[in-house]
Amino acid sequence: MATDTPFLLIGTLASQANTTKDTIRHYDQLGLLKSRKRQAGSRLYTEFHPQCVERIELIKSAQVLGFTLTEIKNSLNDYYDGQLNLTEQLHMTQQKLKQVKNQQANINRMVELLTQRITLLETMQASAEHPCHPICPKPPPLT
Repeated sequence: MATDTPFLLIGTLASQANTTKDTIRHYDQLGLLKSRKRQAGSRLYTEFHPQCVERIELIKSAQVLGFTLTEIKNSLNDYYDGQLNLTEQLHMTQQKLKQVKNQQANINRMVELLTQRITLLETMQASAEHPCHPICPKPPPLT
């Protein structure tokens, strides 16, 4: 990192990247951002490279696509260093799509099972069955 580059304080970066200071701190702790420490009197400031605005936008875009911060971290520096070629990007994206389709199938199955359960409970309720469990007998009438 060049020393003559005007680095950004966390509040400025948060404003420019349209995010929160907490998000920036989290990303920095994970090693997703380029930062440096600067001593000013008794205070220690963290300054961020201006490229971090673009990095945060890329991180958020990747998260929208379903990539985790760990997955992003594993390829972000390679991407910026020009070492993540199109073939690798395509493979990663295809793998993520496969994973998301599997999650979608699982969610669709859960929706189907929940819908069946609701139908069963509504049927039981409509026929005055005891709602605690489908095998519970109907209570005898009071006389």
